[in-house]
Amino acid sequence: MRIGELAKLSGLAPSRIRFYEASGLINSVERKANGYRDYAPETLVILEIITGAQSAGFSLEEIRPLLPLNASGWQHGELLEGLRRKVGEIEVLQKRLEQNKAQLLVAIESIESKPEGMQCADNTQRVLERLREEGSVAMPVRKQAKVGSVSAE
Repeated sequence: MRIGELAKLSGLAPSRIRFYEASGLINSVERKANGYRDYAPETLVILEIITGAQSAGFSLEEIRPLLPLNASGWQHGELLEGLRRKVGEIEVLQKRLEQNKAQLLVAIESIESKPEGMQCADNTQRVLERLREEGSVAMPVRKQAKVGSVSAE
């Protein structure tokens, strides 16, 4: 099938399809005598795999080993390893996001519960202290001057 038909069926721009081809993700392309690309029917499935994997957070380099080598099949070991690795990355990201959310909720609650009449600068210090207590904000590290040297602080 020609690139226009493949683009219409896949919902991708022809330039994106050519990019995937140039990147080596699509191998089932022949050139006709007139120079037009002729894509095999399974190219549509490969494009669906690529776009689905990208939506799931895979980079093109991570996708490459997950694609079938040819029409005969997949490398099941590499496929499973890649999928499990991505699940692990997502779990780490979820944990980090949960920590970020908790930190933001502490900040919001601390700001909203500002004591009546407290100055903004004082409240800022109160909020930062609360975040430090929660372990959300690290204490700044101060450089200690060497004996006999002048501090730049």
